[in-house]
Amino acid sequence: MKKLACLFGLILALGLSVLSGGVIAEELRSLRGTEAVKGDVPSENYRYERDKPAQQRQWVQQPPIIPHTTKGYLITKEFNKCLDCHSWNRATEAGAPRVSVTHFKTRDGKELAGLSPRRYFCVQCHVPQTDAKPLVGNTFKSADGLVK
Repeated sequence: MKKLACLFGLILALGLSVLSGGVIAEELRSLRGTEAVKGDVPSENYRYERDKPAQQRQWVQQPPIIPHTTKGYLITKEFNKCLDCHSWNRATEAGAPRVSVTHFKTRDGKELAGLSPRRYFCVQCHVPQTDAKPLVGNTFKSADGLVK
């Protein structure tokens, strides 16, 4: 009787695995259909503001906005184009603000000799300023300490 139950269980498991193979093999269907993902398409809703003073910050911990385009600025593990002007060695001669001292600290507050890896990729936080108009209504108000 035990052999018969084992054999039945084995046949059942084998049958289910064969049937589920068809489900796994079924092609994934996308909501967009068969159209491939398009690359970045430049928006026509805004343009980068050049040679204008940086916009004022709207909340206390807001990263400064970049007052120039970053098109063509290479940032890799080995090279960061932003540091050509914003590194402590070159900022004065370039007339650019220096990288903040906060970028030389670990998440635990330990000071480093160079940029912290978590602050190395500038455009994670800093974005170029544009003349973009809001896409939706907004009731945001600047922090009290930053009111113009």
